[in-house]
Amino acid sequence: MPYERSQALEKRLQNLVGLLREGRHSAPTLASELDVSQPTVARCVAALRKRGYMIRAVKDREGWSYRLSSEDLTAAHFRDSP
Repeated sequence: MPYERSQALEKRLQNLVGLLREGRHSAPTLASELDVSQPTVARCVAALRKRGYMIRAVKDREGWSYRLSSEDLTAAHFRDSP
C-alpha cells in the first residue's frame, strides 16, 4: 500500500509539472485539474520546489497563479529525461 501511495504522489507531481509547463494556472484551477484540494496543490508545489523546480507565484489582473520559471524548463527537461 505505501508503494502505491508513492506512485500516486509521483504521478500527481508529474501531472502538475505538465500543467505548469503549459502555462500559468491558479491554485483552484490546478486543484480541479488534479482532482485534489488547494492545500494539496500547495504541498505539491513545495515538494517540486525542494526538487529544484523554480515555481513562482505571480499576481496579475486575474489574481494569483503559479508559473514554472522559463530557465527551469530546459533544466527540468534534462532532469526528467530517461
